[in-house]
Amino acid sequence: MAGNSQRKGAIRKTGTKKGAVVGSGGQRRKALEGKGPTPRAEDRPGHKAYRAANAATKRDQARQKKADRPELIAGRNPVVEALRADVPGTALYVALNIDIDDRVNEAVRLAGDKGISILEIPREELDRKTNRAMHQGLGLQVPPFEYAHPDDLMQAARDSGNTPLFVALDGVTDPRNLGAVIRSAAAFGAQGVLLPERRSAGMTAVAWRTSAGTAAKLPIAVATNLTRQLRAWASDGLMIVGLDADGTVDIDALDLAADPLVIVLGSEGRGLSRLVRETCDATVSIPMAAGVESLNASVAAGVLLAEVARRRRIAGRV
Repeated sequence: MAGNSQRKGAIRKTGTKKGAVVGSGGQRRKALEGKGPTPRAEDRPGHKAYRAANAATKRDQARQKKADRPELIAGRNPVVEALRADVPGTALYVALNIDIDDRVNEAVRLAGDKGISILEIPREELDRKTNRAMHQGLGLQVPPFEYAHPDDLMQAARDSGNTPLFVALDGVTDPRNLGAVIRSAAAFGAQGVLLPERRSAGMTAVAWRTSAGTAAKLPIAVATNLTRQLRAWASDGLMIVGLDADGTVDIDALDLAADPLVIVLGSEGRGLSRLVRETCDATVSIPMAAGVESLNASVAAGVLLAEVARRRRIAGRV
């Protein structure tokens, strides 16, 4: 109540607001100053977006570290086939005290002729190097694959003097399919193969072997964004043709074969993704007998590329 401080015997308690008290001197104003705009969720430690971004970075680093490591082709037949196909090996590992047969002798001879180092190591060490694969005492080390830039494919087409023909893969994750597609692309006159950076098989030892060495002779590029790269090629005058079981154009009516062309192959299970399909100028199907399941990516690629090569020979465009 007002006036109580004037009551006889009243004592003012410290900390009350009545009367003159020691002020803050304006210090509290600094505490009220803003700290700037709120950081993005990805930059705030503890936020789920921050944790997700860190996890994605670690996955990319692990993927890159794995890609930078040399790989081993394991097994007597695979090693001999790889050496015959001129796969660029850097070392041939031979387990100590293995049973010698014609394949071992041929592998050692071919490696020696190519100047590849031949190293005898304990079987346990070869087990470790091949992740305990069925190596049969032989392992061929191949270096990390050096991918080209998409622009390098256009340069390769110009240097060849032929009408551009590229193969792009949309989510093909089986390295055997990748190697077989590369082999077909080289056989039927393509000037390069394009892979997406994510959700795709890479040039592993398995892909090397399946390609029968053609990966060393054909540029293989990686696109950060496959759809964006296809649109860039479309702007350069290339026709984008997707291979799809429900394609709108039958392979027999493929009148675009003699034009600058990009053939896009979908994944083994889902086919073409929605954005890639929308980017295509046309989708092509391969007619098959009733009751037969669709062909896998590598076989379908071989059929379509053979048809394109045939039509280009007729048109004199190769």
